[in-house]
Amino acid sequence: MAHGLAQEVAEIRDMVIEWDSSYTTSLGRGHIVDLFEKHGLLDEFKAALWASGNTPAGDAKLRRYRKIKQQYDDFLARRGPEVSDDGSEGQGDDEDQQFAAEADLRDFLAKNPGRIEAGLQLYSSEGKSGVEYAIDGGFIDLLMLDRDHRFVVIELKVGRGRNRTIGQLLYYMGWVDNNLGMAPCRGMIIVKEISDDLKTAVQRVPDVSLHQYSLSVAVQLGPLQA
Repeated sequence: MAHGLAQEVAEIRDMVIEWDSSYTTSLGRGHIVDLFEKHGLLDEFKAALWASGNTPAGDAKLRRYRKIKQQYDDFLARRGPEVSDDGSEGQGDDEDQQFAAEADLRDFLAKNPGRIEAGLQLYSSEGKSGVEYAIDGGFIDLLMLDRDHRFVVIELKVGRGRNRTIGQLLYYMGWVDNNLGMAPCRGMIIVKEISDDLKTAVQRVPDVSLHQYSLSVAVQLGPLQA
């Protein structure tokens, strides 16, 4: 408002999102970042209102928002996506496919939590969904509640190392315990392949379990049209 951008920001907040991804909040932030950069206000905004904006975590968030906005722009232009879910620069087709696979897996499990564990349900509160749940310093892939109303933090991994995987999950679990209360939460890592070193690392971590997923595709052929 101080710089005459209230209308532009309102339009971003009210914009109609035309894709089926759950990255709506991050997409809006990407447009805000783009707007501030075009008007030379991003550094001023960080100095005045976003103290962590100049930290490594803040830089990672900015990269993430920019890349998700670029993915949306590419989607509208019918071009291929080029965003990584951890905000890092893309490394080609393999990484793009990993991102797509992880996003599709996340969206499927969000709609079918019983496929993970009986009684699981997606957490939501005050209009905030448990899909890509934003916390200080990151985003939880899926935040759910089990049948005992205990939080379950779920991380989906398509192509990341064990050190990042476990460290990230433990931080998210600690944040949930400190900020959302109730009983100590549980953690799940869902991966395509469970490696021996990941098993070794997780066996020393209480309340964290490993799960393996597999994908299949069925094509049903109908009669040929004349």
